[in-house]
Amino acid sequence: MNILNVAAYKFIGIPDREKLQPILQEKCEQLKLKGTILLADEGINLTLAGGEAPVRAFLSYLATDEIFAHRFNDLEIKESFSEHQPFGKMVVRMPKEIITMRHPMIRPESGRAATIEPKTLKKWLAQGHDDGGREVVLLDTRNNYEVKVGTFEGAIDFDIVNFSQFPECVQESLAKEENPLKEKTIVTFCTGGIRCEKAALYMNELNLPNVYQLHGGILNYFEQVGGDHWNGECFVFDERVAVDPQLKPTKHDYGKQAEKIYRSPAVDK
Repeated sequence: MNILNVAAYKFIGIPDREKLQPILQEKCEQLKLKGTILLADEGINLTLAGGEAPVRAFLSYLATDEIFAHRFNDLEIKESFSEHQPFGKMVVRMPKEIITMRHPMIRPESGRAATIEPKTLKKWLAQGHDDGGREVVLLDTRNNYEVKVGTFEGAIDFDIVNFSQFPECVQESLAKEENPLKEKTIVTFCTGGIRCEKAALYMNELNLPNVYQLHGGILNYFEQVGGDHWNGECFVFDERVAVDPQLKPTKHDYGKQAEKIYRSPAVDK
C-alpha cells in the first residue's frame, strides 16, 4: 500500500478557527485521511496521510474552496511516501499556538524571518563560511530526543526538552563570555520549518544580526539536496519515527520512548 504523507503549515491569523474546525474534520473523514491539523490564532499546521488521490484532493480543496483559498493556497508543503498508514486517527485541534513558545510578541503571521534555501546552505557548509566570509553556525531548535536521532554536522543544540525552553537557552548562551553565536551567521533549523521560523524571529528581537531560518526545515533540505553534511536520520512525529535523507522510513528501533513521544497528545512538537 502506497501512502502519501504530507506536512504543511502557514503562519496566518485565523480568528474564525472555531468555525473552521468541524468543516476540516468532516472533509478529512470523508476522504478517509488520518493525522492531525492544528488551528491556532497564529496559523495552521497539518500532518496527514492517506491514499495519494484523497490527500491531493484535500490539498486542492484548501487551495480552491471559497472559505479557505484566500488563506491556505500557498502552504509550505512537504511530501513523502510510506508503505503503511502512520496515524491511528484523524483529529483537528485548536491549541493556543501551533508550536508553543509562550512569547506573545513573536508573531510570525505578521512578518517572516529571513530564509536561506537548502542549496545555499549546502554551499556555505561546503566552503566553510557564508558569501560574506562569516563563519556559519547551525542552531538546532528541536528537542533533545530528536537531536539524538540525527542532526547537521557541528550543529549547536541546547539540549531542550520542549521548544518553550528555547528563548531562555538563547539568553543564557548570549550571556556567556565565550558566546558561540557572537559575530557569526546563524542558521536555525527544525523538522519542517515552524520552530526555526519562530526561533529566528525571537533572535531578531534580540537584535542579533545575520540570522536565517532554513527554508522548509530538514525535510525540505533532504528533498532538495539530500543528506550532505547530515549525520543520522530525522525524527518525525508519527509511527515512522524517523526518515533518512531519501525521505524513506528507516526501520530503526528507537525504543519505547519514541513510541510514547509520537503517541502523546501533549508533546511539544
